[in-house]
Amino acid sequence: MTSAIAPVRWEHDRLVLLDQRLLPGQELERVYGRWEDVADAIRTLAVRGAPAIGVAAAFGVALAARVSAATTFDGLMADLEVALKGLASTRPTAVNLFWALDRMRRVAEAARGRPLDAVRAGLVKEAQAILDEDLAANRALGDHGAALVPARARILTHCNAGALATAGYGTALGVVRSAHAQGKVALLWVDETRPVMQGSRLTAWECVRDGIPHRLIADVVAASVMARGEVDLVVTGADRIAANGDTANKIGTYALAVLARHHGVPFYVAAPFSTIDPALPSGAQIPIEERDALEVRRVGSQATAPDGSPVFNPAFDVTPASLIAAIITERGVLRPPYHF
Repeated sequence: MTSAIAPVRWEHDRLVLLDQRLLPGQELERVYGRWEDVADAIRTLAVRGAPAIGVAAAFGVALAARVSAATTFDGLMADLEVALKGLASTRPTAVNLFWALDRMRRVAEAARGRPLDAVRAGLVKEAQAILDEDLAANRALGDHGAALVPARARILTHCNAGALATAGYGTALGVVRSAHAQGKVALLWVDETRPVMQGSRLTAWECVRDGIPHRLIADVVAASVMARGEVDLVVTGADRIAANGDTANKIGTYALAVLARHHGVPFYVAAPFSTIDPALPSGAQIPIEERDALEVRRVGSQATAPDGSPVFNPAFDVTPASLIAAIITERGVLRPPYHF
C-alpha cells in the first residue's frame, strides 16, 4: 500500500510544503524560496515530524546556496553556515534535523574546487537523495513492522507518525499501512494527542484518505481500551533515540508505554536509523523542546483556560528502553538490550 500524500517536495527550484497547520480543514501547499521561510515553517509546525523536518531543512540549505550572491567558494560556505545555524535553531529535539544539516554541510565542503553552480546543483541533488532515502526507509520499516502485527489486529498509535511526518509514507503509520495492505488491521485507535491535536487533525485525516479503519479517542481513553482488552499492540514514532534505546517522542508517549506494560500489550517504536543518536548515552541527555503556553490554553482560537494560568508545555517526553518491546527500522526489528 502506498500513500499519495506528499508533504514535502522540490519543484521548479522551490520547496513546496503542505501546510499542516491548516489540516484537516484546508489542504494548502505553500512555496518557499528562502531558507529563512523554511526555518519559520519548521518552527511553526507548517512541516513537522522528525524525518520531514530533516528533509525540509536539507532543501532549506539548497535554497540558501541557490540565492547566495557569493562569487567564491568561501563566500558561499559563509552564507551556508548562516543558514545551517538558523535552521538548526528551530527544533531542538528531532535529531533528523541535525543529521540532515550535517550531511548537507559535508557535501558542500567536499565540493571545494568545483564551479559554484555545480556546488549548488549538488546540494539540491543531496537534499533530493535524503527525501528519496527516507521514503524507501519508511516503506522498508513498514514491511518489517507488519511482520509483528497479528491478524485482525487492533493497534493504538499516538501523535502523527504518518506520511505527513516523513517524506510520504510514515514510520508508525507506515507499519499500519503495510499491515493494512496485508489485510491484518481490524482497527487503529488514534489518540487525539493534546495539545496540538496531531492525532485528530493529521493521523485521522490520513486514515480517511487511505481507507484505514480507525477510531478517534481522547488521550485519556487509552487506558480504558487497553483494560477492555481492545488493544493488541501500540506503535509510535520517535524524534530521537539514545544509544541505550531510550526514546523521545510526542508528549504522552511515555504514559502509553507504562499503560501498555501494565496491561501486557507490546509497545513498539518505529523510526528510520537516522533517528538514532549514538552520541547520547541515554534519554536523560535528550533536549526537550518547550513550546508556547497558548498551545495549552487554547484549542485553535478558542480559549480553554484563563490567560493568567501558568503552563508547562513540553513537546516531548522520554520512554525508557525497558518499556520498549522492539525498535522497528529499515534495517530490521531491533530487540533489547539496545546498544547503538
